[in-house]
Amino acid sequence: MPQVVDFDQLARAVADCLDRGARVPLLVLRLPELVDVAWHRGKRAALSLERATVVAFRNAASAIVRESDVLAHRDGSDRFAIAMLAPSRTGGGPVAVDARTALERISAAMSLSTGRKMETGWWPVESRAEIDALSHTLDAALERGNRERERHALLATVGHELRTPLTSIRGYIETLLDGDELDPLTTRRFLETARREALRLGRLVEGMLEFSMLDLSECRRDASCDVVEQIRATIDAALPLARERRVTIRARLPHHAPARVDGDACVHALLNLVENGVKHGRDAVEIECVREAPFICVCVDDNGPGVGACERETIFNMGVRGHAVRRPGSGIGLAVVKAIAERSGGDVRVDASPLGGARFLLRFPEASSPPAS
Repeated sequence: MPQVVDFDQLARAVADCLDRGARVPLLVLRLPELVDVAWHRGKRAALSLERATVVAFRNAASAIVRESDVLAHRDGSDRFAIAMLAPSRTGGGPVAVDARTALERISAAMSLSTGRKMETGWWPVESRAEIDALSHTLDAALERGNRERERHALLATVGHELRTPLTSIRGYIETLLDGDELDPLTTRRFLETARREALRLGRLVEGMLEFSMLDLSECRRDASCDVVEQIRATIDAALPLARERRVTIRARLPHHAPARVDGDACVHALLNLVENGVKHGRDAVEIECVREAPFICVCVDDNGPGVGACERETIFNMGVRGHAVRRPGSGIGLAVVKAIAERSGGDVRVDASPLGGARFLLRFPEASSPPAS
């Protein structure tokens, strides 16, 4: 059975492997409940839980890792790490699927043994700098794991929501194919419903792909646009939905507002916020654009139920929706807005609106001059 060594020994073993030109997957597991146990039940209870978790870690890993892999833990820490130094069974270094599979099996066995949930993640170590800053690399691995779980949750959420429009479209098309006695008005109504569901299906798929690919696509730091032009384009795109719901969209805009953000991405972020206001507001959405150096700021206000203070930090996470929201949705749109804003160097936040609902404040870095149309 392999021994569990200190993080310093793991760092030396990984450094030696890097010197030979290898890439080392680093598996990281964290027991988040350890801090809570220490706080509420005292140091003795925390030490007992830590010892039991170390035993579970060693037992679970010994059935999966190979002899040259290194297990590590530091006394008093809630983190456990494995350096996969052995080559894969197919030859060459370990690959991502090896890391994920091993991590899932070890985590499941530890949770079963301890009755505690483990947080997991992995990181491909490629340089000595990543080992010298081992604590930061462990954090990065756990953050990577969290992002992968968000991706899986996104797929599960969208996959579940795809069933409803698909079922509706198929049902109406089958009725049209089988129904020889349908009058023209009924036929048109069925076709319009199928078309509306197809459009909704497309939006769900596009949202999933855009959110999944946003962090992988190249960020154009030289891109810029006039936010005022993008707001006008956004209003044009949102008007059909606003008319359908009898919502008035008002805007207070300057002549120009140049910002360092891609025009298409800007419209996509703005459209998510404006449509959000149209769907959840009662009858009014207001948009204001102002310059607050070094940012161009866009406020989108509605008079709907608003977002509770306790939800304002999490509402931009993938799959999260406000408790006051009653309409169906996937919780993708605001996560996309946040990703677009942060990739451009800006940010987004939500507060209470003077209209009584929610105020979304979207900021992009200011550009030096208006871009050419």
